[in-house]
Amino acid sequence: MRLDEPLAGLVPAADLSAWAAGQRAQGRSIVMTNGVYDLIHDGHLKSLVAAAEQGDVLLVAVNSDRSVGELKGPDRPVLGEAARSDLLRALRVVDAVTIFDDLSVLPTILQVRPEVIAKGGQYTEDEIVGSQEAAGWGGRAVRLPMVDSVSTTELLRRIRAKS
Repeated sequence: MRLDEPLAGLVPAADLSAWAAGQRAQGRSIVMTNGVYDLIHDGHLKSLVAAAEQGDVLLVAVNSDRSVGELKGPDRPVLGEAARSDLLRALRVVDAVTIFDDLSVLPTILQVRPEVIAKGGQYTEDEIVGSQEAAGWGGRAVRLPMVDSVSTTELLRRIRAKS
């Protein structure tokens, strides 16, 4: 990838329904995954590749700075939402990114109504947010293979231990 190549699209929350309708009008199935993506590491990349293989278009929903702070504590995120979304948008495997401010991704899932909701193998199908709702519109939840990698929390612990 060259630095002058365009990044994947950043879809504002208000435009998600129209974006999804446009994808479907072109015959594309939407795969959606979500997370904080603070200090992107190999585990994130492997999961994103596995998610993208589940359909035609991969939409990554990224927690806002505010929601990360509430969920993970005052020291997080390390990188702001703009940086985190830009890093994801630079990955060829990612087709679009949106930032969500809710503590749960469910409202975003309900806007998009993806054919596939993809999450890491550490979650059971019942724990995947939106799985029951997706089944109601003919979608499905997919547990991605477990990735042998360190978490961002563990990376931060190691960095702080060396400081």
